[in-house]
Amino acid sequence: MSIVTVIGNPRAGSRTAAAAQAVTDALVERLEYAGPRDTVDLSALGPALLAPGAHAALEIALELVRGADVIVFASPTYKATYTGLLKAFVDRLPPNALAGRTAVPVLVMGDARHALAVEAHFRPLLVELGAHVPTPGLALLESELAELDVLDGWARRVAPQIRVAQEVTR
Repeated sequence: MSIVTVIGNPRAGSRTAAAAQAVTDALVERLEYAGPRDTVDLSALGPALLAPGAHAALEIALELVRGADVIVFASPTYKATYTGLLKAFVDRLPPNALAGRTAVPVLVMGDARHALAVEAHFRPLLVELGAHVPTPGLALLESELAELDVLDGWARRVAPQIRVAQEVTR
């Protein structure tokens, strides 16, 4: 099994990046996983995402995602959904690129009114790419980021779903 964390915040070193790593850490612990882990920070790939043609760093990032068994996709909530940067990245993936993989949606939001966006907008994007998406996706309030107490309970709920999905695809 391999795990990749994709950070869809246009700013490097963002709170979304820290939250994404914490989510990945919680899943790794619950899954008792000790294998390879990679991170794709889209803030470094913005210009390549919007330029025509192939770019080495972008191709490497896309290959990491296509080759991973579990992908944590994290984004701040922009306009009640994920960022355009993240959408531009997944638009580079071919149809069914995530078939046989588990994708975990994580949204960081300023207001609890956006909590449904992870299920209503983010999940369908990942399912469209063929991914198994455990329930529930994770919606984190910015005010929760300092402690992240919610991660253990959430990871306890989704880790068994990830294990089953990995067994089915073997």
